[in-house]
Amino acid sequence: MDNDVSAGSASTTVVGRLALGITLLAFGIGTTGVIDGVTASDSVSLARYVGGVALFLIGLLAFRLGDGGSGTGYVALGALWFTWAVAAGGTMSDNGAGLFLVLFALVALTLTMAGGDSLGQLTHGLLFLAMLVLAVAAFADSSALTKVGGWVAAVAGAAAWYAATAAYAHWPTALPGRAAGRGVTAAG
Repeated sequence: MDNDVSAGSASTTVVGRLALGITLLAFGIGTTGVIDGVTASDSVSLARYVGGVALFLIGLLAFRLGDGGSGTGYVALGALWFTWAVAAGGTMSDNGAGLFLVLFALVALTLTMAGGDSLGQLTHGLLFLAMLVLAVAAFADSSALTKVGGWVAAVAGAAAWYAATAAYAHWPTALPGRAAGRGVTAAG
């Protein structure tokens, strides 16, 4: 964690990652169908209030605390989760759902490319991949691809949950890297 990160923005990051992790886990596991009788539509309330409202409010708080990066990410993701939850079960066509998922994927790609810590980039990168696979599944009407997208979403949720827990519990958040390439000795 950076030394110039305030305690307030660190707290919003932990809470935001927990909210995103819980939402992605519920949505992903529901989408896979791995638990009998549990579907993605069972995660609608959670997506509306935890993924939507809570993330949006956490984003506004992050903006107020001067953390524009987290604020942007949480507000955008909160709005998207809320929109998905409101539209779920509606009369949207498969192509309309696919388009929404492509747009959701593009937001996740933007958040991935914006930088931040490695666990945040991993979470957003997996979210991008999940939404992209789910979009292709919607366009192609493929239940197999839908399950793959659900598993990727569940892994993204686990990554977000770990990132929040690691920050809160002071666990490692990055693997140690080599300072130089093979056969090269780093000076210093």
